[in-house]
Amino acid sequence: MGYLAGLGEYLGRNYEISVFDTIMASGAPWVFQIHGNRSITAVISENDKWALTIAAAGRAREELQKIEIKYLYPADAAADIEPLIKADKQVGALGLEPIFAPGKRYFVKNKTLFPLMKDREVLFLTLLEGEVIKGVVVDFSRYDITVSLKGGQLLTILRHGIYDLRNKKGRSFLKSFQENHRDWEKNALFISDDAVRPRF
Repeated sequence: MGYLAGLGEYLGRNYEISVFDTIMASGAPWVFQIHGNRSITAVISENDKWALTIAAAGRAREELQKIEIKYLYPADAAADIEPLIKADKQVGALGLEPIFAPGKRYFVKNKTLFPLMKDREVLFLTLLEGEVIKGVVVDFSRYDITVSLKGGQLLTILRHGIYDLRNKKGRSFLKSFQENHRDWEKNALFISDDAVRPRF
């Protein structure tokens, strides 16, 4: 057993921060990529527990369920970001729906994300409809992961929309794989109990 140096402090500062609160406070339009290969550019007017109220130009306000949102990014960066999103056609052909039950999602542990973020490892995040996003994790909270793409543009992925997470070598970082392989224990940030236990 042991722990990752800095993880507890990081979660204490960032884990409960809502990207939706941040967007709403800015008043800026963002692009919401929604399940069903839909896209809406809008501002957020209300952020409730399970849903957003959004306002798109020329349209009445509407409610958007958070479980439907796959990823989002600032509207003024759309021209740079959209060409960077690739597709895994095999995953897309599976016809996967949003996963409402948290226990059935493709989960990534915080102790896996933290060292990947600190090491700035290039990752490939595949979403339920097959989008593949290549980038470096720069921030994460309870519900989302923000990655820096080529050129430094930032994109935020909702954790409930993840299907797979791998590095350039194809190493999986999903909980289902890491529960046994425990790569976080091989990272320089990991401090084992033996290292801190007094010896007599």
